[in-house]
Amino acid sequence: MNSDQQQALLAPNGYPDFLKEVKTQIRQRQFQALRAVNNELLALYWWLGENISQRQEALGWGKAVVENLARDLQTEFPGRNGFSAQNLWGMRQFYNEYRDKPNLQSLIGEISWAKNLLIMAR
Repeated sequence: MNSDQQQALLAPNGYPDFLKEVKTQIRQRQFQALRAVNNELLALYWWLGENISQRQEALGWGKAVVENLARDLQTEFPGRNGFSAQNLWGMRQFYNEYRDKPNLQSLIGEISWAKNLLIMAR
């Protein structure tokens, strides 16, 4: 007899079903939390990409600004590799790629940043 079967014999009436329900809820809420985090990160990346792109156009900023921004962000947020120059350029591309495609904007929020980068690379 395994531990789940032993626990079922010792548990009060209805406990095994309750435990199953709790486990399901935990998994569902963890997934929802991951989706919420992903949506917030993509919103941040969109905002960064939009602002980099707009400032480059309006103010004539060059490539060095992105390199400086990456360095400054990595100093402020050590251990966060999401703010490398390469990633900042990806955020700019992300914004420029989808800004005129409102039908796709809701879909891009449903997938991870890594998958968005993969799609843009193709």
